Amino acid sequence: MSGHQPVMMQEVLDALSPRAGQVIVDGTFGGGGYTHAILAAAPCQVIGLDRDKDAVARGMALAAQMPDRFTMVETKFSQLAALGRPFDAVVLDIGVSSFQIDQAERGFSFMQDGPLDMRMGTDGPSAADVIAQLSEAELSRLFHFYGEEREARRIARAIATDRLITPYLRTSELAGVVSRVIGHKHKDHIHPATRVFQALRIYVNDEIGELEMALTAAEEKLPEGGRLVVVTFHSLEDRVVKIFFNERSKEVTGSRHTPRKNGPAPSFSLIHKKVVRASDREIAQNPRSRSAKLRAAIRTSAPALPSHVTGLSGVPPLTQIKRVA
Repeated sequence: MSGHQPVMMQEVLDALSPRAGQVIVDGTFGGGGYTHAILAAAPCQVIGLDRDKDAVARGMALAAQMPDRFTMVETKFSQLAALGRPFDAVVLDIGVSSFQIDQAERGFSFMQDGPLDMRMGTDGPSAADVIAQLSEAELSRLFHFYGEEREARRIARAIATDRLITPYLRTSELAGVVSRVIGHKHKDHIHPATRVFQALRIYVNDEIGELEMALTAAEEKLPEGGRLVVVTFHSLEDRVVKIFFNERSKEVTGSRHTPRKNGPAPSFSLIHKKVVRASDREIAQNPRSRSAKLRAAIRTSAPALPSHVTGLSGVPPLTQIKRVA
């Protein structure tokens, strides 16, 4: 597990509360940190999911060591409903892993030069494709909505102008133009390219759409008493989870002036009324945990459910920005 330190490990275990005989899905296997902790906490089984080839290889190695307790599946976590076997709990750690960031050839980091890729899997357009094909206006919207970048228009304009002469193929090239446009010091005291790289990664991997589908799939497949635990690192992702849990846990009631409204019973009961954050001690030991937020809920009796949920983040879906082929 070297190279990646999972955040809020004890808080995740407390929320999952693994028990003997249960089947728990680690929907974002990565380095296997949560999986190892779950297997050590109770005599249960874990199914690991990941679309990253390197993560799958790590999972297959663990499956060879523990064939009766661990199974690795190469798939997106949005495909929970297609697993073909029942499970009792799901944990999702949303975001890029340290393994991916540390590999320059994956193109996730602006801190080291590498090909402008950012794909968590092997299919679909790379970040270089996105930069080359989206219009200036579309790039501006992408950086604004998915990166919450205040200088989105200026950055998009500079990219659209410069790419007429030289295509953006390297992470250092993209980081360089962003730094040139907004200066070396960002207003939020982060690297100037942070939000642009974040936006591209979210877009390339359809991370908001994947999360929305995963939440819906978990709701569909979890039994009564099943647990769903989600750790996010970005405000858009946390907004999706917060709205989903809030909507699915509230009673449909009337007021003293109107009769009780008819509607489905809550499908989840919140484990925590408020978001859970990493302790000061953990943040000091693992700075990555500073932005982490944990939300968790327990599946209640099954009501009638909508077939799918979209738009929870409040930002335009990728289809409105344009999807690069």
